[in-house]
Amino acid sequence: MITFADRLREEIAYSGLTRKELAHHANIKQRALDMYVGKQASMPPADVAVRLAKTLNVTVEYLVSGEKTAHEQQHLLQHQQKLGEELETLSAPTKKFIETTIHLFSEYEKKQVLSASKEIAIETV
Repeated sequence: MITFADRLREEIAYSGLTRKELAHHANIKQRALDMYVGKQASMPPADVAVRLAKTLNVTVEYLVSGEKTAHEQQHLLQHQQKLGEELETLSAPTKKFIETTIHLFSEYEKKQVLSASKEIAIETV
């Protein structure tokens, strides 16, 4: 089961911020942040969770439950639909190139986030 701490570690890795930078931007002590992402992960108070979410540009709901809000999902669907429509106007070779490029970047970033998430987990041990 993916926990608050897991999602927080993933979002920290994805953001490119160090834990020290995140703590500074969210106006919390790094030691507190370490408790939220560590092996014995604890849930932060609501006000801290809000500051962390804002700094990471996600919702508290996402950090806590892993679910996106209906508004976020609708926005994502509209964006994907627009991209799909634009992709359909391109030639077949260009479409294939873009699809391959997206796939490669997606796989690369998944590996980067996983690697960074593991490093954060190791740092907290």
